[in-house]
Amino acid sequence: MTKLVGIIWWFFVAGLGAFGYATLAFHRGERISSVYVLLAALCSYAIGYRFYSKWIAAKILTLDDRRATPCEVHDDGRDFVKTNKWIVFGHHFAAISGPGPLVGPVLAAQFGYLPSAIWILLGVVLGGAVQDFVILFCSMRRDGKSLAQMVREELNNLAGGVALAAILGIMIILLAVLALVVVKALAESPWGIFTVGATIPIAMLMGGYLRYARVGKVLEASAFGVVLLLLAVWGGQFVHSSPIWSKTFSLSQSTIGWSIIIYGLAASVLPVWLLLAPRDYLSTFMKLGTIFALVLGVFAILPELKMPAVTKFIDGSGLVVAGKLFPFCFITIACGAISGFHTLISSGTTPKIITRENYSRHIGYGAMLLESLVAIMALIAACSLDPGVYLSMNIKGAGATPDAIAQDTIAKVQGAGFSVSAEQMHALADEVKEKTLFGRTGGAATLAVGMASIFSSVTKGAGLGLWYHFAIMFEALFILTTLDAGTRVGRYLLQDCLGNIWKPLGDTKSIRANLLASVLVVTGWGYFLIQGVRDPHGGINSLWPLFGIANQLLAAIALCLATTIILKMQLADIKKREAMQRHPHPSLALITLLPLIFLLVVTMTAGFEKIGSANPKIGFITAAHELQAKTPALVQAVAAARQSGNAAVTAEAEKALRENRTLIFNNYLDAVVATAFIVLVAAVMLISIWEWYRLIARERPADLKESEPVWLPDYAVVEGKPLRTAAGAVALSIALMKELSGEADMERAEQTQVAANCCEDHALGIAENRPPSSAEERFLEHLDARYKSIRRCC
Repeated sequence: MTKLVGIIWWFFVAGLGAFGYATLAFHRGERISSVYVLLAALCSYAIGYRFYSKWIAAKILTLDDRRATPCEVHDDGRDFVKTNKWIVFGHHFAAISGPGPLVGPVLAAQFGYLPSAIWILLGVVLGGAVQDFVILFCSMRRDGKSLAQMVREELNNLAGGVALAAILGIMIILLAVLALVVVKALAESPWGIFTVGATIPIAMLMGGYLRYARVGKVLEASAFGVVLLLLAVWGGQFVHSSPIWSKTFSLSQSTIGWSIIIYGLAASVLPVWLLLAPRDYLSTFMKLGTIFALVLGVFAILPELKMPAVTKFIDGSGLVVAGKLFPFCFITIACGAISGFHTLISSGTTPKIITRENYSRHIGYGAMLLESLVAIMALIAACSLDPGVYLSMNIKGAGATPDAIAQDTIAKVQGAGFSVSAEQMHALADEVKEKTLFGRTGGAATLAVGMASIFSSVTKGAGLGLWYHFAIMFEALFILTTLDAGTRVGRYLLQDCLGNIWKPLGDTKSIRANLLASVLVVTGWGYFLIQGVRDPHGGINSLWPLFGIANQLLAAIALCLATTIILKMQLADIKKREAMQRHPHPSLALITLLPLIFLLVVTMTAGFEKIGSANPKIGFITAAHELQAKTPALVQAVAAARQSGNAAVTAEAEKALRENRTLIFNNYLDAVVATAFIVLVAAVMLISIWEWYRLIARERPADLKESEPVWLPDYAVVEGKPLRTAAGAVALSIALMKELSGEADMERAEQTQVAANCCEDHALGIAENRPPSSAEERFLEHLDARYKSIRRCC
């Protein structure tokens, strides 16, 4: 009877999901409620998790709870720590969920809600969640080793070196893109500048509190930090309304860009406890809280989708993202569907704290489904805006004055067949307390307007401006946290490489070495940022497609590794497997091979188009040639202006020539970067194909580099009773917050202090008494270890 009920239930879920997909696919003309997107998403997630992930766990990976995980074998109270599975889930989700699933779907909304939603849902169920799940499993079976280490061992050293180069390249592109998003969001926004700027002294106040007043009490510091942050959002309206302060905090994009570069350098060099760690804590709790509030808001009001299901821009004439639906929709939306950066988390801290192999299913597969839900909500927020408003915010008009820019933008939007008026945009800008919403490219401002509309609808239309600036602060807060944490991690990686050239450069305690490495990393992403700010035609702003290519490169490397390991698992110990009535099926490696093939097709197509397309809006080289053809005329114009003696005309002509040369260099640089990514993809794929051929042809033994298994007794794998009471839920929530913030690490270090104080020197047979470390020392050691690992995704 129970089985029959289960069958009926899952047929109902499948039917409900099919109804959602069919309604989205065949509905035309009238506006449609976002409830159908939510139905399709939730049912896809449920079916994918219940059936597909369970089949992978049972038939391919053969998860075994009797096999001890790394934290069971190497429990040291620091890196390897036995942790509750729900706390591990929260940690993993907080680590993989960055700004990517928020901003990417907003930019891709120009193609319509249907193709973007289908890619997000099918991509995560069949690709992204599978990748995260399999890589987490592989790392668990190998003592929690990193992605690059596993690639080096299972493939070869060359592939491992390519993986390391990919990580550094992706990090530079990611940081530049995110910095540009912040610049676009805060440009000419005194309220936003004040609020985001206030987070720096708030974070430093928290840092001093944690360092000197209440060492390691992160929850206390986070509580008053969040209160001060909300007060900063509320106080920003007074700055906006004051003529003097509004002018003071109205900064140009160039000024904001340089300010972000200086901030990134300072955050990388300053002690981690002073700025980086407190901002991280604020980001974690504000991110989770805001996302859950947005979920409730979407369910409460079910906003209509005003964007068409499929727009005319699928032919490549897009005003926001240049290029056709294929491949650029799949490159613009990377996080939320499939993200190679997630594999750095799945092979980082998570495999070192998970206690049972079966938990990797709901942590690796399930957490990625939750991030995909974040992307779906961002898509709903963008598509619930009027299309004319959406396009006016996301394209850059031409003109010397704000009125001229507005008129040019409106003309472009109306020329594309969408209605919008200057009065409509000015009224919306007044409601959200902004000077203008024209040309607020990058996606952040668009998402903030969409989120504010949802939140204000819940509050019956009250406080649209307050909600908008809260959303801006929410986005900028954890984007900046990604910037500073990413810069610091990039410094560590770079110092590892420089240490091989000259050992003192690898010393992370040396101020000079730290400063040099930080300057190099900041120069890398800062150059892209400043060029993106100065580029009037958006050449370097195509970093989103470049980031997608880079991110999918890392995903391709991870999927090559996953395919290799699954193939080895199916080919190894055939007699043993036949005795267990489990016949080897190399074709089972298709679960990772098929997503890999699709990713390669998408990445290669996008890369070749970005390099050599005949359309100058897409092809870097074509755009450079077109600009070069204009150079002689510009040179003649400068010469004529100088002969005329008119200083103003001369300055304008020289500026046009400088911009032209800058754009030429930008396009050639982008072409070089895209070419490098394609070469890396091809190298990894060719190495993998050769290794697969050798495995199938039995020219290479199917040797898995797994750690020697340690088997747990039967009683160790018996599940405890779930927490059913409200008190149990509250206790688990507090434990989760402590784990996310790092306060639990401090408590574990304190508990193991007695054991660390007195240890026996086995070589001499003498008991050595060591002085106990202070709470401040443990706190600093914890932060140093925490921020040497990659903890932020796209």
